[in-house]
Amino acid sequence: MALSLYQIAVDARDLRGLAHFWCQALDWKVLYDDPEEVVIGADGNAWPGMVFLPVPERKTVKNRLHLDLSPDDQEAEIERLLALGARRVDVGQGRDVTWVVLADPEGNEFCVLRPKTSLSA
Repeated sequence: MALSLYQIAVDARDLRGLAHFWCQALDWKVLYDDPEEVVIGADGNAWPGMVFLPVPERKTVKNRLHLDLSPDDQEAEIERLLALGARRVDVGQGRDVTWVVLADPEGNEFCVLRPKTSLSA
């Protein structure tokens, strides 16, 4: 395939603060940092990464695109992410879903799924 996902761009008011949250959440590191962008990833050769770009306005509506995170232990990861600065949000997901919707410190929604089981027996 001639096309691959390189990075996910995220608008941010506090580039370094939001990059720091996601570095802690994903156990990634800052790969590049200047006033116009902060790039994070698992390492310089592992993509996709995330790039945080400056905007003056606050987020005002629900994201049209979000990340789904797959943990080993859903409850432990939710508690860890809340301690890092995430918060629970209701985007209309209902009570009987198997995922939990959180928002990062700037309000970007993401989901923490239940642990995935192997499809092979």
